[in-house]
Amino acid sequence: MPTTRTTRRQFSRLALAGLAAPVLAACGAGEDETSPSGAPDKVTVGIVPIIDVAPIYLGKERGYFSKRGIDLALTQAQSGAAVLPGVVSGEFLFGFSNIVSLMLAQAKNTAVKAVANGVNTTGEPSHDFSGLIVKDPKITSTKDLEGRTVATNALKNIVDTSVKEIVRKDDGDWRKIKFVEMPFADMAAALEEDKIQAMFVVEPFLSAAHAKGWRSLGSFADVDPKLCVALYFTSTQLAVQKPDLVHRFALAMAESLEYADSHANAARQIVTTYTKIKIEQVAAMTLPRWLTDIDRTSIETMSGVLVSTGLLAAPANMNVLLP
Repeated sequence: MPTTRTTRRQFSRLALAGLAAPVLAACGAGEDETSPSGAPDKVTVGIVPIIDVAPIYLGKERGYFSKRGIDLALTQAQSGAAVLPGVVSGEFLFGFSNIVSLMLAQAKNTAVKAVANGVNTTGEPSHDFSGLIVKDPKITSTKDLEGRTVATNALKNIVDTSVKEIVRKDDGDWRKIKFVEMPFADMAAALEEDKIQAMFVVEPFLSAAHAKGWRSLGSFADVDPKLCVALYFTSTQLAVQKPDLVHRFALAMAESLEYADSHANAARQIVTTYTKIKIEQVAAMTLPRWLTDIDRTSIETMSGVLVSTGLLAAPANMNVLLP
């Protein structure tokens, strides 16, 4: 699958397009800008401790944020949905969240704005960084999940929505599935004890499940091979009030994404620093794509799924949400 590349300067224009005019005016052209005050800006980012966020950890380690005057702190949450209120309240200046949670927030008039791409599928449904996992050999298709319980890390987010779409494509009825919410880290034990019959996980939990001999029935890539799964975002208020900071964050993220996507070993290693996965396990992980461009079309596809499942009354306004 070919990689779509842009320069960091090109990305900064993409990342901030659509914000208020003063945002662009204040950004300037230099790609290594620092804080106007000369002192680093303390920036806390809400993230989910999964492989998806490896780029931001790599970017911090490699100094991509500090050289732009950002003193970066990363705070972990259970899901992107849990990160959203932290960004809106100002607890986090930026956050990482799945596209479904962001679109649902927008529908409730929550003032958030995407500033950088987050993570994409591999483009290969049978070899993605996500998976709908089952243990019971009698469950051979997603249609067989009717009447059974499936674990999701958050209700009404990209995980359970993706499962619904995968089941629909398999001519099944997702309305007959019971979804339960639990952290990714707790799902394997629940499946082992037959408290659930399936779980949708991402790496590093996916490769651990495969190591047990459990099987995947679908993935994010089954929804859309180019699916943009998550984005880095901020509050609309911060985007307007501190455009220079948003600009510098977007530049640092672009460099971080580009580095992670082209340095698989570094991405694998950094995951061991913020999850419980062991170094000997990282080789088995399937890495996602970390592209610098936001795939708008794939997000529109997911918006249509949200309408069809009743979570949105109308398609999300991409011009408001996306750069």
